[in-house]
Amino acid sequence: MNPYPYLRPLLFALDAENAHNLTLKALKAAQATGLLGLVSETVTASPRTVMGLEFPNPVGLAAGLDKNGECIDAWAALGFGFIEVGTVTPRPQPGNPKPRLFRLPDAQAIINRMGFNNHGIDALLENVARARYRGILGINIGKNFDTPIERAVDDYLIGLRKAYPAASYVTVNISSPNTKNLRDLQQGDELNRLLAALKAEQAHLADQHGKYTPIAVKIAPDLEASQITDMAALFRQHRIDAIIATNTTLSRHGVEGLNHGEEAGGLSGRPVREKSTAVLAALHRELAGEIPLIGVGGILSGEDAKAKLAAGASLVQIYSGLIYRGPALIAECAAAIRP
Repeated sequence: MNPYPYLRPLLFALDAENAHNLTLKALKAAQATGLLGLVSETVTASPRTVMGLEFPNPVGLAAGLDKNGECIDAWAALGFGFIEVGTVTPRPQPGNPKPRLFRLPDAQAIINRMGFNNHGIDALLENVARARYRGILGINIGKNFDTPIERAVDDYLIGLRKAYPAASYVTVNISSPNTKNLRDLQQGDELNRLLAALKAEQAHLADQHGKYTPIAVKIAPDLEASQITDMAALFRQHRIDAIIATNTTLSRHGVEGLNHGEEAGGLSGRPVREKSTAVLAALHRELAGEIPLIGVGGILSGEDAKAKLAAGASLVQIYSGLIYRGPALIAECAAAIRP
């Protein structure tokens, strides 16, 4: 039984952020009482190795849905092959003023300007420690809003050091449009400096902890061809372990004239699908398979997930699609992209 089609109208009648918070609480309660397992669909096993990690299936939860790692066991019960929590910053921060999350149902889209609202990495790690889940867990790290961009590397190093022992992989988010100047870190010299520092620290931490935790970098869909070429060269030079393509877009193509269509923030869901897949495909061409790619952006069906793999992705992640389609999307995507 899939209850989501009955629940969605009730959730969509609420303010988007209130519905989000209510859903997280309901998921925790349903998982704790065992109800979640009764309504979850069976997800096709489709193991594959990426970044040296064994994934039971290639469909993951994208960062942003569970910023503080509060529902890890619930996501696992729904059948995700891997779970990415965050974005988390070194210190707690409230994020941007509300309202800051908007649904655009006619476009199957979401606009958010959350601004890395989170309880801080220490609180997230406490939640990770409490979870029973022992599968693939990504921790997505960012910088605090009041850390000057010229000192951003310091925040990312704090995040990497703290997340390293608990994470299966660490994602470096340099592509959110909702933290001032953050996307500047995708540019030549800034990106080179950041990647060099992170890889040097990763080598030190691998020795310290006796395990290698891969580093993924999450990039924007709003990139010119020359930027993709330059970034790919740096990713290859620094031997980054994976690239997540992509984050939300600043474009409003596909939502013109819709209610909330001109709200500031990052646009996700169906309108970002083609742009995101184009960046993924361009990266795949540039890297020639040397670095694995994780496709995210506009996946609302199994066919969408299949298109990401055709463009060069080894794994996919979903977020906005989950809001519109519900947990059945997980099983649908896993079945569509099994070998």
